[in-house]
Amino acid sequence: MKKENNIPAHERKRVVVAMSGGVDSSVTAALLRDGGYDVIGLTMQLWEEKDGAGSRQCCSQAHVFDAGRVANRLGIDFHVVDFREEFRRLIVDDFVDEYFSGRTPNPCIRCNEKVKFGILLEKARELGADYLATGHYARIERDGAGVFSLCKGRDKGKDQSYFLFTLTQDQMSRILFPLGNLEKQEVRRLAEQYELPVAAKSESQDICFVPDNDYARLLEKERSGASMSGKIVDVTGKVLGSHDGYYRYTVGQRKGLGIAWPHPLYVLGVDESRREVIVGHRDELYSDGLTATGVNWSSSAPEVPLDVVCKIRYRHNPVACTVYPLQGNRVEVRFAEREKSVTPGQAVVFYDGDRVVGGGWIEKRAQVTRETSET
Repeated sequence: MKKENNIPAHERKRVVVAMSGGVDSSVTAALLRDGGYDVIGLTMQLWEEKDGAGSRQCCSQAHVFDAGRVANRLGIDFHVVDFREEFRRLIVDDFVDEYFSGRTPNPCIRCNEKVKFGILLEKARELGADYLATGHYARIERDGAGVFSLCKGRDKGKDQSYFLFTLTQDQMSRILFPLGNLEKQEVRRLAEQYELPVAAKSESQDICFVPDNDYARLLEKERSGASMSGKIVDVTGKVLGSHDGYYRYTVGQRKGLGIAWPHPLYVLGVDESRREVIVGHRDELYSDGLTATGVNWSSSAPEVPLDVVCKIRYRHNPVACTVYPLQGNRVEVRFAEREKSVTPGQAVVFYDGDRVVGGGWIEKRAQVTRETSET
């Protein structure tokens, strides 16, 4: 399926489409081509595969090949750029450092911030492109005053605005999300109508550089020889057991503790300085709020407390909260009702209806989870 457009070549806007070899980015390229844009497909090499590991992932050689097939089918220019060094430094090393600092990172947000809408956006500019487009399920709207807003995608089950809270006004002025007003099933139908070779391709679910979601193996490889074992303790410091790697535990985890106890125990947090995993009862998982750092506001930062709703992880149902601005790009967040499993290292994203107001990185939850005494 190809629609002819009558826009003279010299009047067409040029757009670079980040093509992963999947259905979403492929349909994105097709829609923009038929919309009269001068489309350039660009695929990033991000991760060196070992022994075929990760062949299903979005940055694998197989996906690079698929993206090339789609570009050929659409008759658009196609380039492959090698960002492996940058990806290792900006994403993988950060992922490892975060885990060994006792936090649970979100590398997809970091990749959007540093790679897709960082170095890739600059690459698009070098190629003379007016825009960079991706297959994200989100929308960018502009008001009468020229202020851009990031909004949820129409398909609420696929909405990816949570992963995009770091976008700035300048970036949003140069980004296109053609799938923002489409449902996933519509995108699948379009892929079939365009007869794209990836129309029936399944989606990648794991982190692209962590095959089969076995992140512990990656961490152990990256920090081989480091001392990682330690104690499992309750909030008073009482020793309940031991572990062979605190990086294996995240807030809210119940399984894998290896402790016989009268009632279920849950991971409340990690003290990386002591190499301790702190556990407690289910009700101890709940918190009144959190502090966040590295906050990005979609437009201007508020000067007074802000009543919004927030998500503290991707699949979290938004909850009412009040955001108190602090010095140094930090905020304090107070929930209207106590929330479960606030996890340092994850993102908290603020919404006003469908519009993303801002977001930041969870630093700590409001209450102390460990009582200590000096001896």
